[in-house]
Amino acid sequence: MSTETIDPDSAWAAFIARDRHSDGRFVGAVLSTGIYCKPSCPARHPRRENVVFYRDGSEAVAAGFRACLRCKPDEVGRDRVAVARAVALIEGAEETLGLDELAAMVGYAPHHFHRLFKRSTGVTPAAYARGLKARAAAQALMKETSVTEAIYEAGYSAPSRFYEGAGKRLGMTPSAWKRGGAGSTIRWVIVDTSLGALLVAATDKGLCRVSFDEGEAALRLRFPQAEILPGGTALADLAAQVVASVESPDRDIDLPMDVRGTAFQEAIWQALRQIPAGETRSYSQLAAMAGNPSAVRAAGTACGANHLAVIIPCHRAQRSDGTMGGYAYGVDRKVVLLDRESVK
Repeated sequence: MSTETIDPDSAWAAFIARDRHSDGRFVGAVLSTGIYCKPSCPARHPRRENVVFYRDGSEAVAAGFRACLRCKPDEVGRDRVAVARAVALIEGAEETLGLDELAAMVGYAPHHFHRLFKRSTGVTPAAYARGLKARAAAQALMKETSVTEAIYEAGYSAPSRFYEGAGKRLGMTPSAWKRGGAGSTIRWVIVDTSLGALLVAATDKGLCRVSFDEGEAALRLRFPQAEILPGGTALADLAAQVVASVESPDRDIDLPMDVRGTAFQEAIWQALRQIPAGETRSYSQLAAMAGNPSAVRAAGTACGANHLAVIIPCHRAQRSDGTMGGYAYGVDRKVVLLDRESVK
């Protein structure tokens, strides 16, 4: 049972918005019908004075209500358990599990579970597994003397399987990764914004660093073996689009990115990009969206590890108690960004 305190006004707002990310945090019971629903229930909304909130279905049942047959609120917990179990199975498997096999192991139909897993984590089961292998390969390449040995240690059946997908994911060749990024080229520029000077840096694949209050020295510390060059005209258009994202963070600008993290971090970054402009999600909600509801602290750490300020909107994350929480570039900037997004 959840121990969170329910704020009736916030809970009602979630129901009005049919906020899927609030499912499982509480249920709303309708006094006039005797039925309780999850926040995202598609049924017509009752009058506010007819709704009371409970932490879960068991509390609502104890109070004399019955579950909605349309939205099936009691299955939310089952779905989250299934996703968490699937994540554990993927992480513990010696060989890649197919969708049919994985879905059967958690008791769901394959196509339904595929949608459920992606909705919860931001990635498909296959993409999650590829992320784990690529991360393992990156770590192995740092310690193994042989690139081939590192590829096998990461769980690939043959080097060709690694080169099919991981090279793109790592953003550079295995040998370059082994040498700490030697051979890669990063171009950078400092641009002015209304929130202060902003570093914009990119490889030929996309943005690798967007940050306030940093310069070339900080970039060289992060990428010590890369060739660091002034951006010039080659970076001008991309930098202008980044500035536009800062000045109007409510705009949906799809920019190329070259950032990497653990599978869980990348799932959190995916979840952050799914939050509508002007809205926020708690670290516990983000952890659930990433498929590991108990990893609340890790979700906060993943937000802090974000390389692309504003582009991956970690300013939309907050503490579970509704307070603002921290921000790598200052809470004042976080407040301004959220205020700009909320202006319609």
